[in-house]
Amino acid sequence: METRKSIPRATLARIYSIERQIASGKYPNVNDLAKKYECGTATIYRDIGYMRNMLNAPIEYDAKERGWYFSEKGFRLPARYAAANDMLALGMAKSLLELYKNTPLYDSAKRLLEEITAPLSQDDTAETEKSDWFERRIIVPSVASAQVKPEIWEVITTGLRDNRIITFDYKGTQDADHNTRLVRPYQLLFDTGVWYLYGYSEEREATRLFSLQRMKNASLTNETFKLPQDFDYTAKNNSSYFGIFEGKKQNYRIQFSNDVLPEIEERQWTDDQKIEDTGDEYFVLSFSSTQFYKVLAWVLSFGCSAAPEEPAYLVEAWEWHIRELYESITEQDGE
Repeated sequence: METRKSIPRATLARIYSIERQIASGKYPNVNDLAKKYECGTATIYRDIGYMRNMLNAPIEYDAKERGWYFSEKGFRLPARYAAANDMLALGMAKSLLELYKNTPLYDSAKRLLEEITAPLSQDDTAETEKSDWFERRIIVPSVASAQVKPEIWEVITTGLRDNRIITFDYKGTQDADHNTRLVRPYQLLFDTGVWYLYGYSEEREATRLFSLQRMKNASLTNETFKLPQDFDYTAKNNSSYFGIFEGKKQNYRIQFSNDVLPEIEERQWTDDQKIEDTGDEYFVLSFSSTQFYKVLAWVLSFGCSAAPEEPAYLVEAWEWHIRELYESITEQDGE
């Protein structure tokens, strides 16, 4: 039997799914399968031929039932058909899907991954426990996330696919009520449990970020647009990994106490970060970023172990938050 490496990766999911359709005893035919997988009949014929000739699958055609069946009862493609590392990666991907559980893509993606990894759990109990250990031992804890309405998701993804301008009612953090927006959708971005639309706002005549959870009454217009060459958000965030919010590029210098040095050293916060040893009880992390508010929240999260040095605006904002916290504490103590 041929090894996994000889199988076209793009057809892997479809081949396993076709195998299960045939094994179900429902006698699927070429037209049924082509419709199910949204492809041509020639593609299905090639898949069937590949399974017969390369994988030794005993596929036969029943003229009476007008469909395919396995001449060897109980035949299934073995798990060794796929490389162990590939199947392990796909199994881990199922755990990572938990991050997207509140989005419409979750069910489809989970179903696809389960179709691909299904052969790993087709053997006896002992073998199943060996093959699916990663699902029980490698866990991605759930994060606080916002629910996305399917109708909002459908409008946005269709707008992205067809380059169609969309309209929706939107309530920003500073808005008292929803306002109608007309937007050219460029990209969908995911940040700490929340989905955002990055696109060109016709009202603002500039690119903006919109939280999908703050939208309602989304619809497609009949107007299309040409995607600009510089549409990509990642090309504008200055290779800074604090989140998705964009702004003016600034240089930062943050002073940290030495007790958090391992936490700072072990991660790549930006592409141009530098750590300066002061020879004292603290060190300085310097970098550039366009994500001011994310950096501010990040510095505050370290409590007394971090203090900004530059830019001045960050120092002022940090000091304001510290004073507000102090006043809140003293007011509570006064009570």
